[in-house]
Amino acid sequence: MLKTRITDLLGIEHPIVQGGMMWVGTAELASAVSNAGGLGILTALTQPTPDALRREIARCRTMTGKPFGVNLTILPSINPPPYADYRRAIIEEGITIVETAGYKPQEHVDEFKAHGVKVVHKCTAVRHALSAERMGVDAISIDGFECAGHPGEDDIPGLILIPAAADKVKVPMLASGGFGDGRGLVAALALGADGINMGTRFCATREAPIHDNFKAAMVANDERATDLMFRSYRNTARVARNAISQEAIRIEREGNPFEAIAHLVKGARGKEALDNGDLDHGIWSAGMVQGLIHDVPTCRELIDRIMAEAEGIIAKRLGGMAGARLEAVA
Repeated sequence: MLKTRITDLLGIEHPIVQGGMMWVGTAELASAVSNAGGLGILTALTQPTPDALRREIARCRTMTGKPFGVNLTILPSINPPPYADYRRAIIEEGITIVETAGYKPQEHVDEFKAHGVKVVHKCTAVRHALSAERMGVDAISIDGFECAGHPGEDDIPGLILIPAAADKVKVPMLASGGFGDGRGLVAALALGADGINMGTRFCATREAPIHDNFKAAMVANDERATDLMFRSYRNTARVARNAISQEAIRIEREGNPFEAIAHLVKGARGKEALDNGDLDHGIWSAGMVQGLIHDVPTCRELIDRIMAEAEGIIAKRLGGMAGARLEAVA
């Protein structure tokens, strides 16, 4: 068993956290991850209203007695969702762990902390992690360039970003972006993180509430099967490569404004695809870790396998190397 600052902070058995994912972070997946010893995360804005989030929290509690959290992502918008009402629902429903992400979270961090909620903030740069630490968050999730979704604009891969953050960040830290097996967990720990946060890998599990076509696609795809969109809009997003992403990128590269591709990339269209199984109906987030996904296990099977692999690597490969070196020195 691997005990770290993250397992102690979050009260979980294994240092593995399921990232908050739009349309995917529902009670089915979150409860399965938590029941397997990790930390499952509900995605607040997947629910259409704060009251719907309250019901989803209650439903998750009927499916697990173990800790789970809620993700609240704050994005600049002309017509933003009622973030304060979602925040109030999270607090009033007794959630004790929140993953925040996005734009200027100070107001939300302050309110969550005032009510005893532990806050893990997702960042894509060391400077942002340090800013979040100053805000008072309890932990950082540092997201490398390999990740699905929004990797930021610095293009720093995890092999550099994780230790660079570990050199400066004092609170516990999760490594995110490109993790899917025991080798990744051991690497994250060696680089200075206290655990891993996985999104894409948990999408390719039996409990993930998306069509099986997408799970099969993630197994079939390799590490090259992603596209980077919205680069010219300074809002880079990594998605699975498909006909829609390729068309949107073509239009963007012609110098057109975002409004010219909005109809292709809108969230409702992506949600329809995840439900109906049409891989080319809308864009869908997936990371480069697709190249490491070879099956669709249950969450328990996946987490048990990751932990067994990690413990085996530490005990046999790394331990054996250390032992051999000590013998050579002697």
